[in-house]
Amino acid sequence: MNSRTIAITLFSLISGLSILIYFDEETLFLATLLLSILAIKTINAKINKDKNFDTKSVILNSFVGLWFALSIAPAFGVEIKDILVFGNGFLIQALLSFVLFIFFMITKISIIGRIEKSIKGGVGVIASSIIAGAAAGISSSALWQVYLQLQAAL
Repeated sequence: MNSRTIAITLFSLISGLSILIYFDEETLFLATLLLSILAIKTINAKINKDKNFDTKSVILNSFVGLWFALSIAPAFGVEIKDILVFGNGFLIQALLSFVLFIFFMITKISIIGRIEKSIKGGVGVIASSIIAGAAAGISSSALWQVYLQLQAAL
């Protein structure tokens, strides 16, 4: 992942959080589904036009994957005044989702890398991003729950 991709992923974090703040988690999830369909169609059209098209240049997958992660964790909307309230976990889970999504996209561990290699075209690119987003969202949510359990035990 290059600096351009990380910057785009950061923009997708900001836009995803904005959707959660100003709308709700259902809107973010539906926007993710819509963007997934558009991304698959766009990638496949570019591949049909240019057989040597490099799918690594696609930026929509960063939005799809991170928005999917944010649909899982923090997966709730807050008002602007509550963004920095540590106790609700909104910003912590969002930042964890961002970092873990980048980690999973760089390492392409397990099924993420296999899907991208075995399924050609837009479906493979978007499916691997969705799975990386799901892994990031579930992991960040689990880490937050472990933190809460440790806090309760102390």
